[in-house]
Amino acid sequence: MSKRPHTPQEPDVATKRARQAGLKPFDPIKIATPEAAAKVDANPPLKQLVKALGDVVRNPGKGDCVVYWMRMHDLRNNRAFSNACEQARRDKIPVIVLFVFSPQDYIAHDRGARKIDFTLRNLAILKENLADMDIPLHTVTYIPRKKIPEKVLNLLNDFGCKRIYANIEYEVDELRRDIELCKLAHSRQVQVNLSHNKAVVEPGVIIAPSTGKPYSVYSPYKKQWLKVVNDKLDHYLKEVARPTANDPSVRKSKIFAPLFEAEVPASIPGFELDGAEKEKMAEVWPAGESAAREILLRFLHTKARTSQLGAVNPLADGSEDTEKHNRVVKYGGDRDRADKDTTSRLSPYFSSGVISVREVFGTTMKLFNLKKIDVNSNAGVGTWFSEIIWRDFYTDVLASFPRVSMGRPFQEKFSKVVWENHQSPAESKRPASKNSDSEALSRWKEGKTGVPIVDAAMRCIQEMGWVHNRPRMIVAMYLTKHLMIDWRVGERYFMENLIDGDLASNNGGWQWSASTGVDPCPYFRIFNPHSQSTKTDPSGDFIRNWVPELSKVRGPDLHTPSTSIVDKLKYPRPIVDHKEARERAMRRYKNPGST
Repeated sequence: MSKRPHTPQEPDVATKRARQAGLKPFDPIKIATPEAAAKVDANPPLKQLVKALGDVVRNPGKGDCVVYWMRMHDLRNNRAFSNACEQARRDKIPVIVLFVFSPQDYIAHDRGARKIDFTLRNLAILKENLADMDIPLHTVTYIPRKKIPEKVLNLLNDFGCKRIYANIEYEVDELRRDIELCKLAHSRQVQVNLSHNKAVVEPGVIIAPSTGKPYSVYSPYKKQWLKVVNDKLDHYLKEVARPTANDPSVRKSKIFAPLFEAEVPASIPGFELDGAEKEKMAEVWPAGESAAREILLRFLHTKARTSQLGAVNPLADGSEDTEKHNRVVKYGGDRDRADKDTTSRLSPYFSSGVISVREVFGTTMKLFNLKKIDVNSNAGVGTWFSEIIWRDFYTDVLASFPRVSMGRPFQEKFSKVVWENHQSPAESKRPASKNSDSEALSRWKEGKTGVPIVDAAMRCIQEMGWVHNRPRMIVAMYLTKHLMIDWRVGERYFMENLIDGDLASNNGGWQWSASTGVDPCPYFRIFNPHSQSTKTDPSGDFIRNWVPELSKVRGPDLHTPSTSIVDKLKYPRPIVDHKEARERAMRRYKNPGST
């Protein structure tokens, strides 16, 4: 990217991980200048990539294999893999699956160890399943990231490969990588084939008829999305063909046979989980497409259970089937409740592509005998469909307005909002680090703000790498509007700690809460965390589960405990007063630049 000022966040994390991996420190610049962001918005990388794909090698020759480059959003059968298998079948040569680990990209995108571990566990299952079809999955680690296109093409040369297939990733850096791949491949007579796969409707299709431009507001986007998809339902929801097996003779190849023997690494240097946390993540988030499908079926067929609100296996025994009171039927009324498992818990599987959104739509529609995607007639199913469509919307925003993946607010006018220093006074002139967090930021991260619903949510994130969406909104707005800490600090913390971290959705959610993004809540809408608490946790079970200091408190005192109660129970007093914090936020947002 162009030269940009440093982010006010924690570059030492990148340095630490680089050292752990035995590498030179890698400290990518995270926040673009307004000018650099505007330049990229004016000529989006996706548009450039589409142009480059129009000039790929047409007749590359057969080669000795076809390579499918699997990426972090693709951990299942998908469009590019299916196309690669079909090409290999026509040419009567094997298909090879390649996965590239790029630690520098993980640092640049703040991907955390939990996310990387989930990826590795899914890859290990995929390797076994693919081996049953005589398809090798080959993993490599490439550093530096700028050399990835060249190194991939060198590997293709070693394999005798003339065609490579992959799905498009929509972050700016990844799009630029693929543009360079197309450029280098052309000179080497290698054909590059890239497919849209992440979204049901690829970015750029849903545009406002009156302007011909992408939408930046969800409601009209959703309306147009429904029309486009329902008009061509078979096209948009069609599942790709299952991969075809290689001929068993591939195992006798001197080049390809060794690929079957190498194991998927248990960890990536700099992104390791300790033994206890690794076991916890494996229990709470079982890997594999089969597990994802079973989690979907539980959501569609079983009742919500209070016993499932914590860090437990979503497939634990004790579920109860019901046709009229299952979680998806009740979703319209219960989706904001965090005191039991009212949601699907599929977000990690969506963000890593372990289960297809198209399959989820198709399975649900078949169950309820729906002939089209309807968000109105069935309160539960319709509301859930609307929530899933948000994923397409934020992916479209990421591709259409790339400034949002460059650390810029979508609404540039709010770039001048004055944020509180998130570093302690003694450390304020040094590079930011976890050890230099201000007291307010430390207490937010640790779940010790003195606001029970905020603390419960933050402790839930610490324990299970995930939290219900409504508490995410509450803690995000609390950080940005009560503590007045830069939304990018929270965005980064979520990405580093959530197992379902996805740049498009995470950025969209944080900018919504901070009132800086597309279709945001108005800046004067500032959640009262205490009243929000009674709505999202009416029984109090969520708070009592995650904040044991308050486990014996009942009624309104649980949501807004008095000073005498918190002092007696050794629970922290609130960092800020809601009324004072609201007045400060209103003042700063109304007149960006003022304090």
